[in-house]
Amino acid sequence: MSSVRKTETIPQWKQDEVDELVEFIDSFNSVGIVGVAGIPSRQLQAMRRELHGSADVRMSRNTLTVRALEEVNDGVEDLTQYVSGQVALIGTNDNPFGLFKQLEASKTPAPINAGEVAPNDVVIPEGDTGVDPGPFVGELQTIGAAARIQDGSIMVTEDSKVLEEGEVVDDDLANVLTELGIEPKEVGLDLKGVYSEGVLFEPDELEIDVDEYEADIQAAAAAARNLSVNAAYPTAATAGTLLAKASGEAKSVGLFAEIESPDVVPDLIGKADAQLRALAAQIDDDEALPAELQGVEAAPAPATDDADDEQAEEDTEETNDAEDTDDDADEDDGDDGGEGLGAMFG
Repeated sequence: MSSVRKTETIPQWKQDEVDELVEFIDSFNSVGIVGVAGIPSRQLQAMRRELHGSADVRMSRNTLTVRALEEVNDGVEDLTQYVSGQVALIGTNDNPFGLFKQLEASKTPAPINAGEVAPNDVVIPEGDTGVDPGPFVGELQTIGAAARIQDGSIMVTEDSKVLEEGEVVDDDLANVLTELGIEPKEVGLDLKGVYSEGVLFEPDELEIDVDEYEADIQAAAAAARNLSVNAAYPTAATAGTLLAKASGEAKSVGLFAEIESPDVVPDLIGKADAQLRALAAQIDDDEALPAELQGVEAAPAPATDDADDEQAEEDTEETNDAEDTDDDADEDDGDDGGEGLGAMFG
């Protein structure tokens, strides 16, 4: 006798639910799986309200969620590996990093119950417990806390680690923590994984320090600009600095070689005048000097374009001030730095 294979018929309500889930997945740029275990219903609803406008949460049976993910395909089916236990779909048009940061910020402290695994070390802090002398001091000592009666109250004399991360909370510890109002765990939507623009992200890849990341990018940009300037490789960001540096160096050469270029003559005259005044100031006999040089004091050295060279060197170190540096170079050197260089060297 041959057996007849029957085709499973999916109830219409299940197919309707899958269709709605598929529509949900398709309507967001980023879709993820979040754990919702241990979150009270009221708190879960509050979290969903807080996310309104930036993300949406959709709960369903795990089997139907998996079917919907597989039906969409396009790579999003990779999320099926996270569909176990109490989970839900989450969708957002924000980037995955923003979603992760928002979910972490929405987590709130909560008490831990007996039988749960400690998510981190449980520490009872040093100080007054606020509990009157009585049997509670013995309960504290039983769980490993350093406690004694002092000044009419039960005191914890030092920070006491009473449970390590990964260990199971027993009844005694749960009761003591409840009495002290210590909430050692965080409750919130726990992101398991998120799929966005063809890439599957896990939480450890999304947990970044934004300020540190920004500082790294700024440092990399500064190093690139320094390299461009030091290698004399012109780019849109460094052309102004390179021109200012070249103009300053050209003027320095002109001053040193005493080239009578229109750009350098005023500085040459100023330099000669300063040298003359310095020499005159060294002669004690005023009658040996022309009238216009009698009683003069040494003039300060004229400002030469060596200052431009120093400024250009500072530009390579202070890359965040590129625009201000270029403006200063334009004011000091004028717009005809290139023409002056051409006149000097033919």
